[in-house]
Amino acid sequence: MQTAARLLSKPFPAPPRGSRFLRLGRPFELYRGGRLSDVEIAYETWGELNAARDNAVLLFTGLSPSAHAASSCRDSSPGWWEYMIGPGRPLDTRRFHVICINSLGSCFGSSGPASPHPHDGEPYRLRFPRLALEDVAKAGIELIDALGIDRLAAVVGPSMGGMSALAFAFMAPWRSRTLALLCSSATASPHAIAMHALQREMVLSDPAWAEGEYPLEAGPVNGMRLARKLGLSCYRSPGEWLERFGRRRTVSAHDADDDFGAEFEVESYLDHNAAKFATGFDANCFLYLSCAMDDFDPAEHADGDFSAAFACLQIERALVVGVSSDTLFPVAEQRDLAAALEPGCENGVHFVELGSIQGHDAFLIDEARFAPVMRGFFSGLAPA
Repeated sequence: MQTAARLLSKPFPAPPRGSRFLRLGRPFELYRGGRLSDVEIAYETWGELNAARDNAVLLFTGLSPSAHAASSCRDSSPGWWEYMIGPGRPLDTRRFHVICINSLGSCFGSSGPASPHPHDGEPYRLRFPRLALEDVAKAGIELIDALGIDRLAAVVGPSMGGMSALAFAFMAPWRSRTLALLCSSATASPHAIAMHALQREMVLSDPAWAEGEYPLEAGPVNGMRLARKLGLSCYRSPGEWLERFGRRRTVSAHDADDDFGAEFEVESYLDHNAAKFATGFDANCFLYLSCAMDDFDPAEHADGDFSAAFACLQIERALVVGVSSDTLFPVAEQRDLAAALEPGCENGVHFVELGSIQGHDAFLIDEARFAPVMRGFFSGLAPA
């Protein structure tokens, strides 16, 4: 049996080189019951915290990214939101101290199902307690407490990160002056839940999942590949794929022994991206985070009253951005989210609908549309 120390020194997958770590050293109570005897939270930072400690921006990620949102002196490799963070960029690090947290339950340095259990050093796997996005948010609260930050300039979240940012706002209403929510929703719709459920079933039906007891280096790769293919079909738009791939066939000759192999460029695109995800993200972490996203319900923060939960927020300003081609979180959901935020937002909510062709993933790709919106919102955000 590998020791706990050995597993701790060789996590899977390895967190990015620029990661910093907060270890609480005390029990962490989870939102839906259960506890962790200790948690580790991975995060990265850019820019400097000012003397008043009021210029920090906390960034929650979507389901699969690490905390490496942008390059830095600690890690020069490009991050997943490179165009958004840095000097002169929308989240201008000459003005803001940007903190990106790796979600609790993920596999890029924060405690999750792939982390070693303190009792035996083996991965938690399904021994990890049921996860909620409120736990992701609570980890963010613990992090800013440890960094000595009383109130954030803003909390930012795209996709699942927007729900985590909302959970943060419900749990600590006075801890952030503003919210910026991109391609997100107040709750997962039946359509989104159906897509997530199909993805989970693909993973669970792979014999290599082995009831969650697979070796970390050899998990349910086929199930994860299929889940990612379905995900990509929701994350991008039909219009983009028509423009990008059309009905073009691959250059390689069709295998005469495989009548059902990939022939079209769009199939090759799916194969390539799915293979990267299947070997780079832990399956149990994926299952836990996927369920947490579907479970999230603002009404739980006000005795079942959805509107009352939002009315209790103490936000100065909010930005909500939707994309017309997003089929996973349709733009109507962002419009509803903006309306829900109004009662708890002192100076109003700015709602923007963008005509990007890239679908749900547009916030990652469409710099030309997203950067000006974010730059305009954050240029008007001065320290308190």
